[in-house]
Amino acid sequence: MIRVLLAEDQAMVRGALAALLSREQDIEVVAEVARGDEVVQAALATQPDVALLDIEMPGGDGLAATQALRNALPTCRSVILTTFGRSGYLRRAMESGAVGFLLKDPPGLCCQREPSGIIFPQPCRNWAHTIGWKRHASLSKGDGYEQARRRGRRS
Repeated sequence: MIRVLLAEDQAMVRGALAALLSREQDIEVVAEVARGDEVVQAALATQPDVALLDIEMPGGDGLAATQALRNALPTCRSVILTTFGRSGYLRRAMESGAVGFLLKDPPGLCCQREPSGIIFPQPCRNWAHTIGWKRHASLSKGDGYEQARRRGRRS
């Protein structure tokens, strides 16, 4: 089980991420905070494996929280989540100790299992597709494969 701490100041985004992540069988959201200065205390109390941190939050940004978390709980890996895809933020995130940098509206790639069984990368269309591709990719033709495939291709 992967234990996740979410740090996002926008309640709707935080709630949506928690709901999506909680649908995965191997992910448990153990803490949710809305401020940067609440991250370390929540992490020490819940011992997450991963902290998903927004860059801009009240009470301190996600970059400072990443550094503080690295010092207080070195076993927890930080991933920055942001709408700001600037190279300066990426550089500062990596210097702070983050192991990942995700855009909230990613132009990245997801994987799609084709009928042949081969998995091909393709452009992601939304967060639900990005997070849920593992579940859809594991379906066989007999238990809803085509339905999941069509659902994953919606924009």
